[in-house]
Amino acid sequence: MRSRRKIIDATLGLIAESGFEAVTIAAAARAAGVSRQTVYTIFRTREDLVSEAMTGVLVDLVGGIETRAGKAETSSEFVVELIVAGRDVLHGDPVLQSLLYLREGNPLFDPGMMGRARPVVRRFLDALVERDPNVTATELDDVTDIVVRAALSVVLFDDPSIHADEDLRRYLGRWLVPVLPFGS
Repeated sequence: MRSRRKIIDATLGLIAESGFEAVTIAAAARAAGVSRQTVYTIFRTREDLVSEAMTGVLVDLVGGIETRAGKAETSSEFVVELIVAGRDVLHGDPVLQSLLYLREGNPLFDPGMMGRARPVVRRFLDALVERDPNVTATELDDVTDIVVRAALSVVLFDDPSIHADEDLRRYLGRWLVPVLPFGS
């Protein structure tokens, strides 16, 4: 268990310092002070290692996002606040900031990204059913995809006109809220 933690911490350090392309099994082993075989025993592949390390970071930050979004009064405000809080979290963490750069090995730009992002975003959006029991599973699936794509566009295509949280909220209110199945 201690080796797992050392390897994950070393992996996160590599990502924060040099990006995802710096993460190899050998580099993680070296940084953690363990053998490559130890890394392979715990994580079958480099992708498994990176995925588990990033999941840990996200889980640690989920509480702050949930708290902020939970203060929203309507379902639409809840969705908007998820994106605003998520952007703030992303910009505030050096490991997550690595996701903003198109580099080799960045999991944000590989073909499996949507498949990995959906369950993470869906976890947040499940709270919508508590707010509005009339939201169907199909609507929730659609909103999940919309939120993933909208959040990615907000963080990847930075625009000075939406740097302030309030400006981002107004922007999302103009173009995102009207397409949500539960209105404003």
